[in-house]
Amino acid sequence: MIGIKSIVLAAGLAMLSVGAAQAAPAAPATKAVAAAPAATVSQDPMLAVDGAPAMAIDPKVGQPVDGLITIQPQVTPNGQQALWFHNTLLMPVITGICILVLVLLGWVALRYRRAANPVASKTSHNTILEVLWTGIPVLILLGLALPSIGLLQAQYKPAPKNAVTLKAIGNQWYWTYQYPDHGGFEITSNMLKEAGEIGKGERARTAIDGPRLLATDNRVVLPVGVPIRLITTANDVIHSWAIPAFWIKLDAVPGRLNETSFTINKPGVYFGVCSELCGARHGYMPITVEAVSPAVFAQWIKAKGGTMPGAAPAPAAAPATATASIATPGAPAPTAAVVTAGQ
Repeated sequence: MIGIKSIVLAAGLAMLSVGAAQAAPAAPATKAVAAAPAATVSQDPMLAVDGAPAMAIDPKVGQPVDGLITIQPQVTPNGQQALWFHNTLLMPVITGICILVLVLLGWVALRYRRAANPVASKTSHNTILEVLWTGIPVLILLGLALPSIGLLQAQYKPAPKNAVTLKAIGNQWYWTYQYPDHGGFEITSNMLKEAGEIGKGERARTAIDGPRLLATDNRVVLPVGVPIRLITTANDVIHSWAIPAFWIKLDAVPGRLNETSFTINKPGVYFGVCSELCGARHGYMPITVEAVSPAVFAQWIKAKGGTMPGAAPAPAAAPATATASIATPGAPAPTAAVVTAGQ
């Protein structure tokens, strides 16, 4: 009898537990939170290895050319004016004077030698000759001074308000560049070494970077057709920022700001060097400037994290705050409130 009661009691308890299990609400399935996709660092297709827009280098423009005996092709108005002044005025005048002096020396040596002129003339004055050899050089110097003064004035003409400011800072032995009008970001430019000279983690120079001793790991990028305000200074000793194709050579003096302006007329890659003796590695401070269209320049500024003048800065994203809610049994799930404009 006791055994039958025990069996009945166990069966009843089992039925109660099954009913309780069916009556209890199932726990809501936990929604798996998808992990945020990893940020992919995509290289901007407009940027080359050195961070400048990809551009082919013309081996005959903006750099020394083997066998060339004249001034580099000029790509700024001041440079073109200086090239005209050199080729059209200076060289013909210098050549003419040298030939004239050489002819006069030869004529005097032959005409007034002892065999041809045993009795020397005692003439001490000749008014016509004295006026000529005084007046003609004065006129020549005046003819050279007028365009020379105009060129000198143009080289130090203040930049207009819409000029792009480039601040070049000389260091032993590399250059640092700042763009004050475009967010103030900074780039550092070092010479690229040859394949057999690099250390661990360094990039070797290739043909697309430029000539040996002139290629840099970061190029200066400037717009074409826009006035450039160049400001130079130095952190240690005197340096000099020089680009022959721009007709630019401006000293960088510690504690002092020097300024000049120029406008690049032609896109391309242009090379220069420090032109002031600044220490043991003075010959290893190259300068590389890449001139691009204003639209590409604006894209490069944005890729570098800068901003164009007049452009509104990107609004800072509000930090996302996660609100932890404790669900209570039987409580409804919170609904998202939709806020419409004007409410």
